[in-house]
Formats: sequence, structure tokens, C-alpha cells
Amino acid sequence: MSEDSDSLRTSPSVASLSENEPPPPPEPPGYVCSLTEDLVTKAREELQEKPEWRLRDAQALRDMVRKEYPNLSTSLDDAFLLRFLRARKFDYDRALQLLVNYHSCRRSWPEVFNNLKPSALKDVLASGFLTVLPHTDPRGCHILCIRPDRWIPSNYPITENIRAVYLTLEKLIQSEETQVNGIVILADYKGVSLSKASHFGPFIAKKVIGILQDGFPIRIKAVHVVNEPRIFKGIFAIIKPFLKEKIANRFFLHGSDLDSLHTSLPRSILPKEYGGTAGELDITAWNEVLLASEDDFVREFCQPVPACDSILGKALLPEGLTSDAQCDDSMRAVKSQLYHCY
Repeated sequence: MSEDSDSLRTSPSVASLSENEPPPPPEPPGYVCSLTEDLVTKAREELQEKPEWRLRDAQALRDMVRKEYPNLSTSLDDAFLLRFLRARKFDYDRALQLLVNYHSCRRSWPEVFNNLKPSALKDVLASGFLTVLPHTDPRGCHILCIRPDRWIPSNYPITENIRAVYLTLEKLIQSEETQVNGIVILADYKGVSLSKASHFGPFIAKKVIGILQDGFPIRIKAVHVVNEPRIFKGIFAIIKPFLKEKIANRFFLHGSDLDSLHTSLPRSILPKEYGGTAGELDITAWNEVLLASEDDFVREFCQPVPACDSILGKALLPEGLTSDAQCDDSMRAVKSQLYHCY
């Protein structure tokens, strides 16, 4: 929705109450914007967010949820709904679909989303498979650093790594700054072997990408891949068919050329492992942030799913969240693709 189409924004419905009708239930605590003036300006220019209409827009989305999905078990407070509005540039219909997709994805992949809490992922966090760097990039994006070589497949299945990624994304998206600026992913594929790469087959790739593109309210501004072996051509061949063009164009393969990486991510914000001057890569600080959020995740991801949420059937799933039978995830087919890269 562009700024020129502001008149198309749906006005929130206001119910008229007679003197004899009971008052409506109390609303959650009022929303207080935490954005700086610069970020307010950025949100206005890039996301079509108008501060003077922000709460009206949240109310409009809330009304749409109550009308079209009255049994959907979801938070309806302003801060939560603004995540989806910002991710879809305040287009009400697209924001509603993203919200429904978000819950559909959680229901459709219980192995990943059930019991999603930091204490259940201590082994993954301790391995150093992922962390968030302490410094943002020049655009204000937090940098999610992923190192697949730290994963030992015999210790736990690949879905545990995926759980850790979503745990981190959920924590990051709580920040309004991240909702506006988005994130950058730095993926280090040093030492990734054929046997390890074969675990990330088409079925899992399609599910993960389907959620990131159409089922999660986050803006991925760039994916920087470093130290990728020849095998990565096979990995990317599996991933690329499921990527939208806009996202595919945000992948940058640097190999071992760290100077190339530094044109986007300055040395001053990177650890020395990536040619930076910001000290050694430290995973403890981010792990502590996640572990301190245990209670929040227990409330959100460790409660029984209401039976009425069965309205979120497969018909509502974004592309990529299809059944196992619809995807050929045979190990032989995957390894064939990967061997072809050698």
C-alpha cells in the first residue's frame, strides 16, 4: 500500500453501545512507541507507517481478525499486530494473511514449534551453531551469524537447529528497531561436508523458506555466505527454486574473499574470525539474552493449542508448508544433486 493510497486504509469499526449494554472487556496496556525520530522517518518512507495513524491501523487489523477469524488464538495487542503491519508495509489484507500464516506454520510443524523455549535448546546454543553479533550493520540491522560446521548430526537432528533459528528470530522481532530495520544473515559454511549437507533436503528447505518468506514478520535485508565449499552449489540449487526473486537477489556469495564481505559489513562490526576488529566471536552474551527470556517463551509456545484453532487447515498454509508426501526428500536424490557439484 503506498502513501498515495492512504484513503484505502480501513477505518476501525466502532460498536455503538446503549446505556444498558455492558462495557467492553479492558484493553491490554497501551502501546508506547520506542522508535527514535530517525526510525520513525525511516518507517514512514520505507513501510508507509504514519505515526498519527499507527493505532488506528492496529485497530483495523484487530477488527479484521475478530471478524474473519473469530476463533483464532492470537495476541491482539497493538505492539504484536504492528509487527505484521510493518512486515507488509501497512497493507491490511497482506498483514492479516501473514498473521494467519504465522499461526498456521506453528500448527503445521509441531516438531519445531512445540515446547519452543531456550532451556530445551541448550545443546544447540552451547555448540555455537548460531548467535547474534553485538554490533549492527551500517543500516541498523542485527546480524544473525550461523555456522553449520558447529553442528554434529549424531548429537541431535537438524530440526533442533531450525528451532534455535526461530527462537532467535522471535526474540529479535520483539524489538521495534528490528521490525523497521530488518536483519542480515551471515552464514559461514566452512567445513560443511557432503554428509552434513544432505540433511538439508528439499522438504526441509521448502518448509524453512516458506515460513521465512510468508509466515514470519521479519525483513531479511541480506544473506552473506562465506567460506562456502563447492558443495554449496548443490545446497543453493536445492534452496533457489523456493526463493522469491527479491530474496534470491539478496544472497551474496563471498567465498574466502573477506574483503568482498567487508564492502557490506565493515571490519569494525565483525569479529576477528571474519577479518574484523571487534574481538573474538562470543556466543555467551546472546545465549544469556535467550535464556533470560525463558518465561516469555513458555507462555507463548508451551501452552495447549485450543481445539478451535483447527480452522487453520492446510488450505491456509503458505507455499512451502505442504505435506511430506508432496515433497521428494529421499536421501538418494539429495546426495545425487550434491555429488554433481564435485
